Amino acid sequence: MGKITSFADLIGIIKDKASQSKAVLVSSNPKNKNFSFQLSVLRATTHDPSTPPGNRHLAVLLSAGTGSRATAASAVEAIMDRLHTTKDACVALKSLIIVHHIVKHGRFILQDQLSVYPASGGRNYLKLSSFRDEKSPLMWELSSWVRWYGLYLEHLISTSRIMGFFISSTSNTIQKHEYEEMVSSLTNSDLLREIDALVGLLEEACKIPDLPFSGGKSLADKIIHLVGEDYVSSINELYVRFNEFTERSSNTLSFGDSIELVCALKRLESCKERLTEICHGIWKKAWIDGFWSLVREVKGMIGNLEDDYGQIVGIGRREKGYESARFTDRLVIGYSDAVRFGSGRFLNVDDRFNYPVSSTRTFC
Repeated sequence: MGKITSFADLIGIIKDKASQSKAVLVSSNPKNKNFSFQLSVLRATTHDPSTPPGNRHLAVLLSAGTGSRATAASAVEAIMDRLHTTKDACVALKSLIIVHHIVKHGRFILQDQLSVYPASGGRNYLKLSSFRDEKSPLMWELSSWVRWYGLYLEHLISTSRIMGFFISSTSNTIQKHEYEEMVSSLTNSDLLREIDALVGLLEEACKIPDLPFSGGKSLADKIIHLVGEDYVSSINELYVRFNEFTERSSNTLSFGDSIELVCALKRLESCKERLTEICHGIWKKAWIDGFWSLVREVKGMIGNLEDDYGQIVGIGRREKGYESARFTDRLVIGYSDAVRFGSGRFLNVDDRFNYPVSSTRTFC
């Protein structure tokens, strides 16, 4: 527990003790099995800005994925109730960190409870754009992190829905060769849809606030590390798709597809400096240099579609029927409907990157 430096800190400690004591009394009743999750949520989301959620409490919440769907729903409900009833920035950030851990480490049955909320058109459980904590300068700074982090996680879940699996998830059930087979069977439109979503996620990552000056560095560092892992996974997914385009003949791309791809590449390149700054010292330089080299290769394959002012020419000629697929449900094509592009594709990523593409994927 961090050092008490203000009356607000003392109030926060008292609130933590009171709420945890109440949860202990309730959870002691054998009929209230689900209250054990509430107690773990309370213990993981204290008002202390110096400590992120503990691994022991995270493990209890992740264990909900080994039970029934009702059990998983109870755990997620406890997290979301904590998130939306608190007015404290530290509690909100820790709740969001738990959500991120579920996306990354949770089993599918638990992850699915998160993904159904935005898809169902109901209450948006991650909409925190109006969150404000004005108790202190630190809480005011951390409030900007809460607003950004909620939106980022919304992008992460929406992008995962478009991709068909949870990005950076460690719960994997499909083998690498099957995954590569699926990517090679996608149409150009589906590849562009996925690239658009991945680039959008990286653009949102670039909007991460500056480190707070008044404290809370451990919380910020934890979030940066989690986002950095998403960054690695997103880059690997983009690599596979860009490499697929290099293996296909440039003649397979329509003029509209070429424009769409070039626009995505330009958006991605605009993120390069900020992403490098955020993840400085975390990932190997040779790995990231290899990726940007591939980006240049893809641009060279398409050819120059920019005028003397750096604007994409003919962008207004895109077919009227096309619209961005970001934040929409993905149309998954089966193998019987797939368009197959035969070639010597899928260069072993291990030959190019020091951080390989995950060997398996968990599909939504």
